[in-house]
Amino acid sequence: MKTVLVIGGGITGLSAMYELHKWKKANGADVRLILAEASAELGGKIRTVKESGFVMEAGADSMVARKANGMTFIEELGLENEVVYNATGRSFIYTDGELKAIPADSVFGIPASVESLAKSTLVSADGKVEALKDFYTKNETFTKNDSIGAFLEHFLGKELVEKQIAPVLSGVYSGELSDLTIAKTLPNVLEYKNEYGSIIRGFEANKEKFQSGKKFLSFQNGLGTLVDAFEEKLEEAEILKGVKASKIEKAGDRYHVSFNNYETIEADYVVLSIPHNAAEALFDDEELKKEFTGLKNSSLISVYVGFDVPDSSLPADGTGFITANNDELSCNACTWTSRKWEHTSETRNLLVRLFYKSSHPFFDALQKMTEEELLEVALDDINKSLGIKLEPIASEVTNWPESMPNYLITHPKIVETIEHQLAAAYPGIMLAGCSYYGVGIPDCIQNGENTARKIIESL
Repeated sequence: MKTVLVIGGGITGLSAMYELHKWKKANGADVRLILAEASAELGGKIRTVKESGFVMEAGADSMVARKANGMTFIEELGLENEVVYNATGRSFIYTDGELKAIPADSVFGIPASVESLAKSTLVSADGKVEALKDFYTKNETFTKNDSIGAFLEHFLGKELVEKQIAPVLSGVYSGELSDLTIAKTLPNVLEYKNEYGSIIRGFEANKEKFQSGKKFLSFQNGLGTLVDAFEEKLEEAEILKGVKASKIEKAGDRYHVSFNNYETIEADYVVLSIPHNAAEALFDDEELKKEFTGLKNSSLISVYVGFDVPDSSLPADGTGFITANNDELSCNACTWTSRKWEHTSETRNLLVRLFYKSSHPFFDALQKMTEEELLEVALDDINKSLGIKLEPIASEVTNWPESMPNYLITHPKIVETIEHQLAAAYPGIMLAGCSYYGVGIPDCIQNGENTARKIIESL
């Protein structure tokens, strides 16, 4: 009997195991399926917390709707009636001591029309004129593996990128735009530039793909619903919680996987659905370790704060803001959660979520703080940005140290090299997850499915 071991019970590992499990049941396959998770609960970066009538997501808070709706997992798991979508509203950038609206007709801060560019309050007249070169400057050198920052600055100008686009994109992808590739951020910008001769014109022609009101989706009782649904479907798989893999050793055509608080498991296939630094630690292979160290992570602290005041205390028609200048607030962004997601506030009281990223100069000091001190920092940011100075009735502080993948320009090549090394020296061991192939939940689910299908083909 063959054994398939999936290490890591986050959404990618769950998806891979679910796909393997479906195949086993459909074919009556004589295969042992094991899912091992180091923490006490499955879900990885998905964890829903409920307190004082609030629903708070300690990790990811939603999925991109156009990706999720193009897949089958929601229907297969029977969650169609649980789906909720974000409320529409304007996003702001906090700069010069005030909230300034990101132009409505824009995508990730990129103007989707000349009118959107003209109406921006974030960019000077000179910056707007400079951005018009997008209409007459051809792309002759840029490819998908070039820097998204260099690409956008070349065609749209430095000021528009720095003041309107970078705060948004850097917030989404957790890194400096100069270090991030077009392929791993917005591959559409290159396609639009080449097809329409203009980034702005390309987004104008395709903006319905990005600007429909229902951009994101979650579930009535939080994203934890998805994790629970996957787990319930795995009745013929062995699920081990609270067991951390410590070493992988080759044993003929199979692998011995040791756990620090469990027996050794002998497996024919191993899926490493864990962060790259955790995967690296499992191998006694200096050449492989060297490649793993080329992959980079960043850190994130999330602070939810709930108040006993109505959601209407927030500015009208808004769903949150991004911080443009590091010296004004300690946070990088703030989501007005109760406004954006009605299901998160039972009584329609105010719930906000602040994000603190390692890119902020103040982050080193934040990492040394207690949860109580971090909450005080968050309350100060709320007071400065929103003018709200109240005692909270609920809060949730979550620290994700070195846990957020950064897709630097070198990332694709490093992943490719690791894949080749594993295929040559460790056939049957496969990488999976956001450290390598995409950070969104639908991306991770798709990656889990694809990894499982490779194993199924081999079996």
